[in-house]
Amino acid sequence: MTDIHNWIDNEVKTNDVVLFMKGTPEAPMCGFSSRATQILNNLGVPFKGVDVLASNEVRQGIKDYTNWPTIPQLYVKGEFVGGSDIMMEMFQSGELKQMLDEKGVAKVTA
Repeated sequence: MTDIHNWIDNEVKTNDVVLFMKGTPEAPMCGFSSRATQILNNLGVPFKGVDVLASNEVRQGIKDYTNWPTIPQLYVKGEFVGGSDIMMEMFQSGELKQMLDEKGVAKVTA
C-alpha cells in the first residue's frame, strides 16, 4: 500500500462523514461538489471536506482507492456511498438520511 492509500484509508476510517470534493465545503469548485455539500448541510450532518484540487496525489489516489472515476466521493463510517448523483437519489428517496441515522451519525444542533 502506498502512503496516499494509507492516508485516505485513515481519513475515511477516523471521520464519520468525509466528502472528497473539488474545493472546500465553504467554497466548492464545481457544481457536483456544491450539490453534495448542500445535501449534507441540508441533512445537518457534520462532515470533513477534502479538497482534491490541492493535491494531484490525493485526486488520483481517491479514484484508485475506490475504483470510482469521479469526484466528489462520499464516505460514511468508512464505507463508500457514491458520488453526487447517487447522493441526490438517496437524498430524494430518504435513503441517505436513513443510512446516516442507522450508522449513528450525529446531527449538528443549532
